[in-house]
Amino acid sequence: MEPYSFSPLKRKLIEMKNNITPSRRHFLKTASVGTLAAVGLPAIVTSALAAEKPSKKITFNEGDIILFQGDSITDWGRDHSKNDPNNTSSLGSGYTLITASQLLLNHADKNLKIYNKGVSGNKVYQLAERWDTDCLALKPNVLSIHIGVNDFWHTLTGGYTGTIDTYIADYKKLLDRTKAALPDIKLVICEPFAQKGVKAVDDKWYPTFDLFRKAAADIAQQYDAVFVPYQAAFTKAEKIAPAPYWNLDGVHPSVAGEALMAQTWLKAVGA
Repeated sequence: MEPYSFSPLKRKLIEMKNNITPSRRHFLKTASVGTLAAVGLPAIVTSALAAEKPSKKITFNEGDIILFQGDSITDWGRDHSKNDPNNTSSLGSGYTLITASQLLLNHADKNLKIYNKGVSGNKVYQLAERWDTDCLALKPNVLSIHIGVNDFWHTLTGGYTGTIDTYIADYKKLLDRTKAALPDIKLVICEPFAQKGVKAVDDKWYPTFDLFRKAAADIAQQYDAVFVPYQAAFTKAEKIAPAPYWNLDGVHPSVAGEALMAQTWLKAVGA
């Protein structure tokens, strides 16, 4: 496989990411991006986390292996032929790369090894199908999972027949399997999110999609995991800039949205 031979979906997402529409050009001309980054983003993240119940933090130790798992939001153009940690091609160009970069900077003395094994289009049962190779064999000390949007979205567009009960059962089975193999693993459960009114996300999503968000939060509590409240972060971010500034299609984040995801993750885990 060519190093950057992406699937049509990935190519489309990258094109969307690199495209600045006239409305976004106007916004960029009239808003101070420096102010958003320096003042707005920390306040957004702090406010989003304040609404959640106090969460345990993660302590990173010497030689820890950190694994990011999920769908296209995590995958985001990573080179699937690369398997080494801390590699730009392996990590993709999304929130995982930004998060990993900051972790490696903040913990330069700990020799962390960070992997991204997200796969575009995945639902929970598809994580399970590749779990032995793409998770358990790596023996991660810290496992971050962001999954759920396709478990709902594909019922609207892809003929998938799973329900919220399927999502919950599949997720718990996956985590039980993980903890049985890696009893000391530290878990991070990321909330699936969507921004209504941006292309793919409309009234048909609600209220059902909110059940998937709640399920992720409940699972995080049941499994003593750190919970990353992405929906709250994106919703609050809309007070500073409109949803299309943060999101390409209602599901996949823009460059600014990726930075928001990374900062919310880092703050949630205490990194």
